Amino acid sequence: MSYLARIALSLAALCALPALGQVQGASSSPALAPGRLQVPQILDLRYGDALFLQFRGDDLDASARLGTALDGDIAPEHRQEAELLLGGLYLELGMHAEADRRLRRLLGDEVPAGVRNRAWFYLAKGWYLAGEPERAEATVRRLAGLLPPELEAQRVHLLANTLTRQGRFAEAADQLDGWQGPADWLAYSRFNLGVALVRDNQLDVGAHYLRAVARAGGGSPELAALADLAGVTLAAAYLQGGDAALAGPVLAGVRVEGPHSNRALLLAGWASVMTDDPGAALTPWLELRGRDAADPAVQEALLAIPYAYSQLGAPAQAAAEYERALSELAAQRGAIAAALERARSGALADELLAAAVDDGGRGWAWEFAQAPPPGDLGLLRGVLASHAVHERLRDQRDLDYLGQRLVGRQADLDAFAELLQTRDRIQGDALTRAGATLSAGRAGQLAARLDAVSRQVDAAAAGADPLVVAPADVQQRWERVVRLEQALAAPGEAAAVDDALRARARLLRGVVLWDAIDAQPGNLQERELDVSRAGGLLLETRERVDRLEAARAARSGSGVGVERLEAARSRLAATQSRLAAARAAGRGDLTAIMVDELQGRIRRIDGYEVQVRFALAALYDRASTPDPSAAPQPAPVTSPGTPGAAP
Repeated sequence: MSYLARIALSLAALCALPALGQVQGASSSPALAPGRLQVPQILDLRYGDALFLQFRGDDLDASARLGTALDGDIAPEHRQEAELLLGGLYLELGMHAEADRRLRRLLGDEVPAGVRNRAWFYLAKGWYLAGEPERAEATVRRLAGLLPPELEAQRVHLLANTLTRQGRFAEAADQLDGWQGPADWLAYSRFNLGVALVRDNQLDVGAHYLRAVARAGGGSPELAALADLAGVTLAAAYLQGGDAALAGPVLAGVRVEGPHSNRALLLAGWASVMTDDPGAALTPWLELRGRDAADPAVQEALLAIPYAYSQLGAPAQAAAEYERALSELAAQRGAIAAALERARSGALADELLAAAVDDGGRGWAWEFAQAPPPGDLGLLRGVLASHAVHERLRDQRDLDYLGQRLVGRQADLDAFAELLQTRDRIQGDALTRAGATLSAGRAGQLAARLDAVSRQVDAAAAGADPLVVAPADVQQRWERVVRLEQALAAPGEAAAVDDALRARARLLRGVVLWDAIDAQPGNLQERELDVSRAGGLLLETRERVDRLEAARAARSGSGVGVERLEAARSRLAATQSRLAAARAAGRGDLTAIMVDELQGRIRRIDGYEVQVRFALAALYDRASTPDPSAAPQPAPVTSPGTPGAAP
């Protein structure tokens, strides 16, 4: 987890884990260290989920979850903590404007000074790297008191750099003069200020700071390299100003095998030439000639050596060295031309992106720490260390990470679409089965039948026909008696039936009717209960019909969910298109930077070749002219101040 990530957690009141006693519900809690926030109890699941994602290093998802939670109804106890954490995550992700807006609003006096100062410091550092020195200065000046020792030196260094970037050299010098900070940060600050002053034509003042860095040296390889660079920069400035006598002692302190030794050897030779000692210049230049010919300093030495021989009156050796220089330059030109073709095709950009392995780092604080691999990328060591290339590498890594997350979101949407299809199919089958059993029309028929039965029961209760509420067997017997009486009363049967049979029929009628009247109270109560139960069932049926209709309406409106899903897919596809365009643009920017650098090298070699051929022609003219003093003299083909006198 990066330091910025830890700052984000500090802003969220999670600078320290709960003690065991707190976890077990102990009544007392250990005292917090100064500058730390009280550890809260997690009361909101979404906030805890965002914290887990942040601990895991997934800052992008954590910021998205926090943003969603803050737009909703997050627990009030966590709202400020979530806002602070989100501001820290925006800072980690390089979204300095949004982080600045949130932190300025939230970092009040209730936040401990240690946490508040660290937040302002990293926000200022982000503004500086984003090319906003004014905002970086305003932010770093918001710090109250001193930072921890490991950050206080960086604060002074950052403030001095912001002032230097704005051309306020006197104020930057005031920050550094008398400062007794760590040697490394003091050296870097002095070097940056010295270079800026030299570029501002204040050589005497700038030399004071550069000489201090060069003399200090250092116990680490980085400080030793910085001391060498300071010496080379100061010597180049002296030579450009025509003061070669001061350049020699400065260059004597540069290591012969250091990373800036090639440039130092080249300048040492020119210092000897400018003090009328071309023979002494041959010593560093001949040493330089045996080194990597891809280095521009070595290429300049190839041209400077024959110039020194010509100044020593050795035209034959000078001509031979010029021919050798042409051969070496032609070979280098071919190698650079091949690399240029690969750069134009995008192969070099792909190779560089592949070399920037994914180490889990994200945001603007990530650095490309790998050494350039051998081959064509080795020709671009200088430009690969530039801020522009690092910015684009960071962007490409973040875009690649975002692309991976979008692929995951696409899979989520596909799974959700399949879920919707399955739900619709199951609901459709269930509605079809329910529709075959339930319908509003059938419920109406049942209600009409129940109403008729209810009226009959009411009539029976009022003393009407007792057979209405009689059991089914009694009603069947009554129907048989009625049919028997109808048969006996038929015209053809009336004369044949004796009175005894008619009496028996009347007796049977009386028995059945008596049974119905005798059982009427019980039958009436039972029928009323049946009507009541049927009414309840009918009400339930109607409710089920209503739910069925509502389900049908909801299913017909479920297309809204499908529409939202398709809209999300469209937005995702549009985002992926923009992402692909941004990746292509970033790759194109890397390619353009490489192409410009390689084209500049080819132009430089072309210029060297022109100068060499002119110098050779001048030598041949002198050799063929009876009066050598009348022939043109070969001029120096390089100058001590080019290229790149100061970083």
